[in-house]
Amino acid sequence: MTTTYAALLRGINVSGHKRVPMADLRELLAELGHGEVRTYLQSGNAVFTSASDDPDALAAALERAIEKRFGFTVGALVRDGAYLRAIVENCPFPAATLEGKQLHVTYFSEPVGPERLSSLDAAGYLPEEFRLGDRALYLYAPQGLGRSRLAEALARPALFAGVTATSRNWNTVTKLVELTHARPAG
Repeated sequence: MTTTYAALLRGINVSGHKRVPMADLRELLAELGHGEVRTYLQSGNAVFTSASDDPDALAAALERAIEKRFGFTVGALVRDGAYLRAIVENCPFPAATLEGKQLHVTYFSEPVGPERLSSLDAAGYLPEEFRLGDRALYLYAPQGLGRSRLAEALARPALFAGVTATSRNWNTVTKLVELTHARPAG
């Protein structure tokens, strides 16, 4: 039996740094023994099937393979379709009434408790808001991420030290759910 997963790579293909062509990423995932490999956008989203039931081991193997092939370290998270769907279903914000650029999810490699965020004065960032979920943080930024003071505060390395974190806008979040629940054409 196989499971469909999404691999979320952190910080690739940003301003010409840590270039990982999507064709090379698909090839690499296939070389690791995964099936039905597809990529979405140029920002490190891949969908594949695997007989493994250990997403952390899949992420670690992908990180090692990227370092070996490209010569740099990239954080990777691997999540199955059921997890991704639960993230959408448990969104604490009215996603259906928002633009994709207004809502973001930061995925974490491990659970993150509210104590990590206790130094933030959430009221000082209103109308921007965040909520914690299952190894995820939902961010509502009505003016978009580029103008978000809260996103800037959340990006401070000390807040999530020791945790791999990578963010996606709501359009990508929902597209990954779609891709992990649909079989590729052909």
